[in-house]
Amino acid sequence: MKKYVSIDIGGTAIKYGLIGDSAEILHRGEIPTEAHKGGPSILEKAVHIARQFHKEHTIAGICISTAGVVDTKGGRIIHAAPLIPNYTGICFKKEMETLFEVPCEVENDVNCAGLAEYLSGSGADCDPMLMLTIGTGIGGCMVTGGQVFHGANYSALEVGYLPVKDSDFQTLGSARSLCQKVAARKQEPEKDWNGFRIFHEANLGDDCCIQAIDEMADILGFGIANLCYVLNPEVVVLGGGIMAQEDYLHDRIQRAAVSYMIEGMASRIQIAFAKHKNDAGMLGAFYHFKNCHH
Repeated sequence: MKKYVSIDIGGTAIKYGLIGDSAEILHRGEIPTEAHKGGPSILEKAVHIARQFHKEHTIAGICISTAGVVDTKGGRIIHAAPLIPNYTGICFKKEMETLFEVPCEVENDVNCAGLAEYLSGSGADCDPMLMLTIGTGIGGCMVTGGQVFHGANYSALEVGYLPVKDSDFQTLGSARSLCQKVAARKQEPEKDWNGFRIFHEANLGDDCCIQAIDEMADILGFGIANLCYVLNPEVVVLGGGIMAQEDYLHDRIQRAAVSYMIEGMASRIQIAFAKHKNDAGMLGAFYHFKNCHH
């Protein structure tokens, strides 16, 4: 059985694993990203992970999922948010292939999550599939015909920047925005509030939390409706930590999306919640690698 190192680089944590040829995860691990230390430090961590696996196993390839805009042909970061200084220009592909003499492929983390859901998750057998990840910001991915749609410069579906009500989609609809809103209305420190606590309090009947969640669901529905007008996906898959609250959110987001759509589309909109959760990045990076080397 061939084995692949898969590394999922997020703003907070780097998840990594060893994956078998049939997409089975044989080993999992996680370390802090320490994003403030910058791109070279993250590259060093990724190399260390690959080296440890390389010592113990015969590796057929290295698969990387990462935040940032990725040139998938060159395996290089071409744009990154200030959260990770000096990340732009980091070339994982060249470094890994030079050091370990096996192929390395790199893809954006939201695209990886989308590919994982399309091939073996909640978007399976649906084409095209739109995926949105709701976290600190909002990311998007469209998969059709088994391929991620990248656009002309690898930055298609940067949906978080879509203008919404004198602001933008992710400023108003993200999990971070939800926490900021509740803390401000309660006049309490933002650090005292997270998504888990907000949903817990909402289930206990806290009007402030209920209202803030309803407002988030409305914004998400508005954004989904507008994206559906343009892309007409068969299904919209929602991921990100806060989407673990599927029981609370599904009907609210569905109702909101339908309210912004014409009847002919509203009756066909299908909203699903991501299946792979924390494994999505690792699995998607593996699927991307296999697409490049089929």
